[in-house]
Amino acid sequence: MTIINELLPSLPVGLFQADRDGRITAANAAFGALVIGSTSSPVGLPPWSNAHPGDRASAELAWRRAVELDGPVQLDFRVWHGDGQMTWVRIDAEPVRDEFNRVASYGGSALNQTENVRREQLLDRLTGVVCSTEDSVIILDRNGAPVFTNPAARALFGVGDELDLVRDPGARGLLQAIRDQVPRAVMDSNESGTWSGEVGFRGPDGLERTLDIDLLLQRSPDGLVEYWGGVARDITAAKHLQLELTRQANHDPLTGLPNRLKLQRSAADALDGIRGTRNNVAILFVDVDRLKEVNDTVGHDVGDALLMQVAHRIAHATRPSDIVARIGGDEFVVLCDGGIDEHSALELAERIRHALSGRVMVQGVEVDLSVSIGVALCPALEMEGVGGSEAAVELLRNADIAMYQAKRRGRSRCEVYSDAMRVESRQHKELSSRLERALASGELHLAYQPIISTHSGRVAGAEALLRWDHPERGTLLPAQFLHLAEESGAIVPIGDWVLRQACLDARAWLDAGLVDRGFSVHVNVAARQLAEGTFVERVLATVRQMELSPHQLTLDFDESTLNDGQPGTLRSLQALRRFGVQLSLDNFGTGISSLTALRTCTADVLKLDGSVARMLGTSGNDDPIVRAIIQLAHALDMQVVAEWVTSADQLRRLRVLGCDLVQGHLLGEPIGADVFAARTS
Repeated sequence: MTIINELLPSLPVGLFQADRDGRITAANAAFGALVIGSTSSPVGLPPWSNAHPGDRASAELAWRRAVELDGPVQLDFRVWHGDGQMTWVRIDAEPVRDEFNRVASYGGSALNQTENVRREQLLDRLTGVVCSTEDSVIILDRNGAPVFTNPAARALFGVGDELDLVRDPGARGLLQAIRDQVPRAVMDSNESGTWSGEVGFRGPDGLERTLDIDLLLQRSPDGLVEYWGGVARDITAAKHLQLELTRQANHDPLTGLPNRLKLQRSAADALDGIRGTRNNVAILFVDVDRLKEVNDTVGHDVGDALLMQVAHRIAHATRPSDIVARIGGDEFVVLCDGGIDEHSALELAERIRHALSGRVMVQGVEVDLSVSIGVALCPALEMEGVGGSEAAVELLRNADIAMYQAKRRGRSRCEVYSDAMRVESRQHKELSSRLERALASGELHLAYQPIISTHSGRVAGAEALLRWDHPERGTLLPAQFLHLAEESGAIVPIGDWVLRQACLDARAWLDAGLVDRGFSVHVNVAARQLAEGTFVERVLATVRQMELSPHQLTLDFDESTLNDGQPGTLRSLQALRRFGVQLSLDNFGTGISSLTALRTCTADVLKLDGSVARMLGTSGNDDPIVRAIIQLAHALDMQVVAEWVTSADQLRRLRVLGCDLVQGHLLGEPIGADVFAARTS
């Protein structure tokens, strides 16, 4: 006791003596400050008297168990100090025996274990996190032996524990394969360093894998490797997904062919490749004719199957070096690189056209297949001072212009691009753009050509003819611009305006008593209008609003309208006729199946095309074809209107043949509504 009393106060380590019950019999100041939290004497108190309430019971229980075994005591508990800080304390006590070798008391020490506990807790938490991650974590010593591996790393290498990494030849080989792919600069350096990159290896399952690795190579001051450490992520699935996304971004999902983006890059590379040579790059722009009709009549499934068949046929008709792409719904492009000239490009285009012409069977449905092809070439001389990407866009645009020229010239044909086409295309676009604003600008007006009864000479009707007062080109006739309206869809609002204006003028003439109630105004309608779902309702609403009888409106349509393939066209015509609106089959005698048109749609009026009756009166005999048509129309309860009547003899013979109505320049040229009213008064 004397020694303790002399030494304990001077030692910085907390020292104490306690009896078997754990009551302190002596302690130095360091013990009191650390364990009790004060400088007052702890004698008579147990060491855990100031411990955290949650630790006191476990500390006392541990003391009693050690005493029962006459063994050493080790306690860990927390102590709160007055500054609000928590300290971890470790008590180590050894039994002190008397002369009879019995444990009489205990002597020991108290140490501040706060930092050690915190490090142990942090290590446990880090280990828990590392072991729960799907990333592989591995630490190797300088000899390559594993010091630590998490479960993900062991699964990656197909082993059960760290020792298996040493014993298993396959695992060692995988480790070596990974180390061999680390850059030599990292390996040869004398300093610690890090490296990140991708490495490939064949896993224990035999599959090729890709790892994304973050590696730490720790060296001692003398440059020797102390340990390796790294985190590896298996990015095989991500790489496959990235490749698939890249493929999808560059390929058409339906046919698997390259898409527009991929084609433009390939074309740019091809054009850059011919610089300084005498070679050409050619693009063939292939457009499937009337694909919309297939989709509308037999469904998009058949349309998609047809497109896949088109892709297959183009691939078989082209050369192995050609690139076939699908850049739009019904648009395919063939990129021809290398030694190709205009003759061979056109020959290839014709081969593709023939491969895609005729009737084909698609999912049990027969489809008439044809394509229009535009061909454009870019020689190396045109690449001077022009980037490959810019030239690729220009070349594709030229082929597109040539393709539209092929469509305008009748479809199912090939056309080679020329500078004249560009001028025509630009004018075409300018006129189309101006037409979309013409209606709002008040540039459209109607001219009326009278329709005269051959028997009474009265004005039985008038055909409303659209005119466009173009600010630069003057007055344009329908043949010069209506096809643009049909292409752009502007024909629908323009057609509605024509219908309303014609009914409005007819109402005015009826109110003024200039025409009788048997008068009917003729208005031409296009297939695009008839296919509109609300067309019938709009027509009837206009007739009611103008207080006209339905028979006072006659809608003129030609054979091509019936053959347009729109399923709603015939339904609209039949519905209008049921409501009393008269139908007129226009330009009869010029189509390839005019008699079929008579059977397809019942009409009230048959308009005999002027080219059929033009020769009447020029020879001694009446044309038997005209006579037969008139008799056929009368048999079907239809009136006949002869167009383009230009001579008195022609008029007389039509009257003799039984023609009901006539119109033409002999009887009156198309004139404005106000002039028409003045002439009929």
